[in-house]
Amino acid sequence: MERVYSAAVIGGGPAGLMAAGLLGQGGLPVLLLEKNDQPGKKLRITGKGRCNLTNNCEVEDFLRNVPRNPRFLYSALYGFTPQDTMAFFEGLGVPLKTERGDRVFPQSDRAGDVVDALTNWCRAQGVEFRQGEVEAVAPGAPFSLSLKEGGAVSAHRVVVATGGLSYPQTGSTGDGYRFARQLGHTVTPPGPSLVPLRCGEQWCKNCQGLSLKNVTLTVEEVGKRRPVFCELGEMLFTHFGVSGPLVLSASCHMEDAPGRYRLHIDLKPGLTREALDRRLLRDFEEYRNKNLQNALGKLLPQKLIGSYVALTGIPGEKKVNQLTQAERGEMVRVMKDLPLTVSGFRPAAEGIVTRGGVSVREVDPGSCQSKRCPGAYFVGEVLDVDGYTGGFNLQIAFSTAVAAARDILAQPR
Repeated sequence: MERVYSAAVIGGGPAGLMAAGLLGQGGLPVLLLEKNDQPGKKLRITGKGRCNLTNNCEVEDFLRNVPRNPRFLYSALYGFTPQDTMAFFEGLGVPLKTERGDRVFPQSDRAGDVVDALTNWCRAQGVEFRQGEVEAVAPGAPFSLSLKEGGAVSAHRVVVATGGLSYPQTGSTGDGYRFARQLGHTVTPPGPSLVPLRCGEQWCKNCQGLSLKNVTLTVEEVGKRRPVFCELGEMLFTHFGVSGPLVLSASCHMEDAPGRYRLHIDLKPGLTREALDRRLLRDFEEYRNKNLQNALGKLLPQKLIGSYVALTGIPGEKKVNQLTQAERGEMVRVMKDLPLTVSGFRPAAEGIVTRGGVSVREVDPGSCQSKRCPGAYFVGEVLDVDGYTGGFNLQIAFSTAVAAARDILAQPR
């Protein structure tokens, strides 16, 4: 007779590995299906290969870093907190460290250590691994999972942990959305989040590779009075526009709509306009016989000076001792409000996570079980929740996976 598993987990990423391991630990026959030749492929490249696996903050602070559907995660996060995640991995023999912004990394700075620990733990709990790509999921008692390679798998419970659309080369190609629709679910149209932005201004290319630290980025929507985002931090110029932590976080609050948003960069947020004017006067006294473009080295990165001077409209070869008060005022204005026009998002493949996904209205927040198809569970990035950069999205994967596994283990066998 064909074997019927107690649970089949689709996807060998962080959520899938966590769910499968807990189910195996609870004594259930569980199969983990992963289409790559090894699990955790995307996890190995997170955090630039260092794996920022959670954020060492309290749950209420955590929720403030989830711009989409944060309240859905309330039960899951209190059921398995960031501190629980840290204790879990320490227990698996992965020493951790907390860095700036409460970001948690393995002490080794090797994402592979996290993947190996999870995978070895799953195997020790009796989880059966199989390389195979699921084409369709049919509800029933049991569920039937059709495989691309031929044949099918039967399971009483199905956990969909397929991720989103980001980094498709790692296997995140949106399969879970297809399964959700097959099971009667609504899928909020997916798109990139935590994604770099393309800008219309060509001078960005001149500043390619320049990182700005301790600047304030404000995002305004055309026609709206209140900014959609405003934070202090770090950003990066690229050949297409801007990226870096500030920009990635800002993208969570934006839609991919060319011309709809303008960026405003305060290069000197620690100085008022009056204080900045006094600073200019001091520098110009020291460099009074120099051209303007050669007198800004103490205030601005060299790579930015040419573009900045052009934006002020003041000839770069003008001597600083000839600058008028009005010209100085314009210099202050641009330094406090360097403008950029957003022409769109970079492709979904470049987003760190995916926004959109399985509608959380159709999923029970305490168990991550489908309200439309009992026995089906959705965990991790496939859900319509996403957080800022800083370990929040991996924690969402772990917490939702734990919620699903605990609910399955509580069911009659």
